[in-house]
Amino acid sequence: MPTRAGSLSALPLVTIQLPIYNERYVVERLLKAITALNYPKNCLEIQVLDDSTDETRPLLEKLIAQYQSEGFDIKYIRRSQRTGFKAGALAYGLQEARGDLIAIFDADFIPKADFLKQTLLYFHTPKVGVVQTRWGHLNQSYSLLTMLQAFGLDGHFTVEQGGRNAGGHFINFNGTAGIWRKACIIDAGGWSADTLTEDLDLSYRAQLRGWEFVYLEGIVTPAELPATMPALKSQQYRWMKGAAECARKNLSAVWQNKAISVSTKIFATFHLLNSGVFVAVLLMSLLSLPLLFITTHSTQYHTLLGILRLFQLSIIVLVGFYATAHYSQKTFWQLAWQLPLFLTVIMGLSLHNAIAVVEGYLGKKTPFIRTPKWGIVEKQDSWAQKKYLLKSFNLLTMLELLLCLYFIGGVVLGVYWAVPQLIVMHAMLAIGFGFVSFYSIKHSLV
Repeated sequence: MPTRAGSLSALPLVTIQLPIYNERYVVERLLKAITALNYPKNCLEIQVLDDSTDETRPLLEKLIAQYQSEGFDIKYIRRSQRTGFKAGALAYGLQEARGDLIAIFDADFIPKADFLKQTLLYFHTPKVGVVQTRWGHLNQSYSLLTMLQAFGLDGHFTVEQGGRNAGGHFINFNGTAGIWRKACIIDAGGWSADTLTEDLDLSYRAQLRGWEFVYLEGIVTPAELPATMPALKSQQYRWMKGAAECARKNLSAVWQNKAISVSTKIFATFHLLNSGVFVAVLLMSLLSLPLLFITTHSTQYHTLLGILRLFQLSIIVLVGFYATAHYSQKTFWQLAWQLPLFLTVIMGLSLHNAIAVVEGYLGKKTPFIRTPKWGIVEKQDSWAQKKYLLKSFNLLTMLELLLCLYFIGGVVLGVYWAVPQLIVMHAMLAIGFGFVSFYSIKHSLV
């Protein structure tokens, strides 16, 4: 059962780590939120772990000097080299951290004033290694793209994190908006940069050592969602490939650990391998047109079409999953159009994400690319003409556009041959790949 809140005899010293890399548009907002936390200054240490190579650096130095003059224990920490990227920065700061508890916030997160006083209550037992809060969304209504991202993330936090935690199974620290016990980090072997998802990796190593994690659905820490398709693709690539790398690294250790139950091992297997679903989706999609041709012209293979339709029944599971996540937030009609559109766009990302997953399983190493943020909250805010814009007008985008045409062909053939079973799936795939390729090009040409 998940750990319940307790009481603390005294407020502990907390170190807040803020890993920064070229975040000129959001660091001022971040430091304003951190210094507004309702927590005694003498119990708070703030580490600004800055690896920036642009004007973020002098901006931070100025802001930190201002807050230091106001009595905050805030330190500006730089490394000579950006070794290990975010994981390396966190490990570097940990060496100097005075707090027994380490709160971590990415640059685009804005914790509420009572964040620490609400979360620290769950560290009343020494077995708890991590407390993770749910992500909120500052710019959910900014565009269709941000709305769909929020739709998917809410499902992850409410159903996946909440469900696993309620069942006593492994969950993961989500990289930000949570607190670690310093002893837990050290006991688990510390931060490692050998995967792109250092948070998931350390989470599993810690829980395999017997540490308990707590997920708090009711405490929401808002953040900024990527506003462009290339930025979203960059984030998805890191998450999907990193999860595959963590499966390669930790899955055998899960099954060799005799201290955890079989049910937890099964849940952990699905957790670590969940990004692999994109490989399955892509293969099923690509093979669906040849299957349509074969079953139409060779009736002895008609049962194959029935097998494919059986896989399509997974939509029932997905409806239940997202209905559970959104039933208290969305009306039936909102869910009725947002869920199909979300699934359509996710299918359109299957080629991009499947490549990331396969690279992760094969052990191909790539650098950590942070997701750019531009301080975008309101509809009138613009990311155009700002720094850090990523481009996604490349061969992969051209392949996505070709797949859009490929599945339009599937719709046409389904109508022509009067085989309706795959028309809806092919239409969703055509729209999904068209959506992803269109916005990849559009957002790359600004």
